[in-house]
Amino acid sequence: LRNAAVGGNQREKDRERAQKKLANAKKPKESATTLQKRKEADAEALRQKQKKKEEEKGAAAGSSSGK
Repeated sequence: LRNAAVGGNQREKDRERAQKKLANAKKPKESATTLQKRKEADAEALRQKQKKKEEEKGAAAGSSSGK
């Protein structure tokens, strides 16, 4: 009787885990066109970030060399 009380919620945890897994499996996969668009958007964002960093680096170098 004591052992049953100790591990009694394992079945419930397994059931919850299985439900989460099924919910994730039902989500539609990303289509190739959507994936490509997302990759392009990410690449553009990265380019903008690098450009901004370069500009800040150039501005910092320009202001420090004037001293």
